[in-house]
Amino acid sequence: MNFPFFIARRIYSDSGDHRKVSRPAIRIATIGVAIGLAVMIITVSVVLGFKHSIRDKAVGFGSHIQVESFISAQSGTPYPVCMDDSLMKVLKDIPGVRHVERYAIIQGILKTDSNFLGVVLKGVGEEYDTRFLRDNLIDGKIPAFSSKKSSYQLLISKMIANKLGLTVGDRVFAYFISYDNVRARKFTIAGIYETNMRQFDQALCFTDLPVPVKLNKWNDDECNGAELLVKDFSLLKATSEQVIERVNRHTDHNGEILTSHTIQESYPQIFSWLSLLDINVWIILALMVCVAGFTMISGLLIIILERTQMIGLLKALGARNKSVRHTFLWFAVFIVGQGLLWGNIIGIGIILLQQHYGFIQLDPANYYVSTAPMELNIPLIIPKRLFGSFLLIFTFLNFYIVP
Repeated sequence: MNFPFFIARRIYSDSGDHRKVSRPAIRIATIGVAIGLAVMIITVSVVLGFKHSIRDKAVGFGSHIQVESFISAQSGTPYPVCMDDSLMKVLKDIPGVRHVERYAIIQGILKTDSNFLGVVLKGVGEEYDTRFLRDNLIDGKIPAFSSKKSSYQLLISKMIANKLGLTVGDRVFAYFISYDNVRARKFTIAGIYETNMRQFDQALCFTDLPVPVKLNKWNDDECNGAELLVKDFSLLKATSEQVIERVNRHTDHNGEILTSHTIQESYPQIFSWLSLLDINVWIILALMVCVAGFTMISGLLIIILERTQMIGLLKALGARNKSVRHTFLWFAVFIVGQGLLWGNIIGIGIILLQQHYGFIQLDPANYYVSTAPMELNIPLIIPKRLFGSFLLIFTFLNFYIVP
């Protein structure tokens, strides 16, 4: 058996050790490592969960990639493109694209007997991916969206419903103002959603695709454009380049020039803000590694000072400095190992409890979510950089703790 390992294990597992300092020092060092690791795990999980929650909400409203008219992209004024079956097939065949859906928008005013509000109606068809809306639906149901006929059902946000005093089943008039006249349509409130993203909740409503198409006086095969969902968000840039190569500067059936842009280009302020969170994670990780490292090193120094007699006895029996040094390095391994075990139990336990019960509440007006989102991602929770940090601690011990 390895001699330093044998000595270190006997010292660490000796429950009959009555020394007044060694046992508390070991416990404090172990607790320091455990708390440091637990904080690292929870920090990474919260940041990942928060980033992905906000990202998914932005994508839910705007998709990963949008294809529209070049004139519309430059001027901000809705301009139609001919999104026929041949163009839809071209978009679906692009590598990395998972789903393609058409959309059309129009601005209008919802009016009740006591109030009115300017809104944006987004028309979608039966191919629209409604999973995001279903996840955020709080009342009623998702309308059966159609690209052929209009049922004049409306999906509105909770914010709009509160401002206008609307509930599911209510009828409401919508007025659309053009250059020559004002047109009115009567809608039925089919459902109410809530995402806590004020930028979208305060104005966006969903209805059938023909509603904005007819109000804009477009042809049946015309719309604002198409929304593309990618298979892997991490490959968004590569997929976007494929879309640019096959779509940008090409023309539709009516000769309109097409262009595309990603969700990151549409809402740069949101994704720039999310990218800043990574800096906070690195700072917290560095601080926790330093705290755990110095706690363990301090505990080992105390233990070494208390074991001077044992060190002298080992030297008298012929032990080399390297063997004595490795004995305390093995001791550090035992402390770190137990700290890692309890740190994982505490950190992952809190994450699982939060995912199931959501006991940590947040103000959605400030954080866009009602509960702290935590994402359990094992490859990122225990990254290689943490092992590298502990390796640095062991290297520090090996070079500077010389009995």
